[in-house]
Amino acid sequence: MKTEITSLDGIVGAVRELLASPKPRVILGIVGKPGAGKSTVTEHIFKEIDPKVAALVPMDGYHLSNKVLADLGRSDRKGAPDTFDARSFMHLLARIKESISTDIYFPIFHREIEESIAAEGIIPAGTKLIITEGNYLLMDDPHWKGVRELLDESWYLEIPDSIRHARLIARHEFYGRDRKAAEEWALGTDERNAKIIGETAKFADRIVRLEN
Repeated sequence: MKTEITSLDGIVGAVRELLASPKPRVILGIVGKPGAGKSTVTEHIFKEIDPKVAALVPMDGYHLSNKVLADLGRSDRKGAPDTFDARSFMHLLARIKESISTDIYFPIFHREIEESIAAEGIIPAGTKLIITEGNYLLMDDPHWKGVRELLDESWYLEIPDSIRHARLIARHEFYGRDRKAAEEWALGTDERNAKIIGETAKFADRIVRLEN
């Protein structure tokens, strides 16, 4: 039976355990369906620990560009597993794991422009804990499987679908979609991806279930 975390205090406690590891660097992967609260959880972690000992590397920086998606005919499925540069993300994690004594730069995705900006994020040399969050970190797929193998620990966030859907619809509206379009994307493209992500929960080391 998997270990469960059911409170924010439990999340912080588990992070402190990772920081106490004898390993010089630890990579924690936080996974969940769209709208599960990955960003909220990571924000809480960074409020409770010394930011100098940890760095956040979101998977979303490896979205394929809008131009590439259009060229491939995948624009209407943005966010699906094959709309990311999974291999480059895997290579980044491998470098993070091996190159502890040098600064490492990585791209960051911006929802307001729906594009990533290269080398905007930085992991300072010597950073102990690296938190990476995303949808497909545990995916059992030739393009993604190497990612899971690079994680020292993985958490899967589990919340009721009704809460997720409401969050997603509100998010899509905030970034410019009208109500109808927001609902169609949240219950269509996002939900198809959510089913894929849900199948990877079995690979997680811990399940995180918060009340809301």
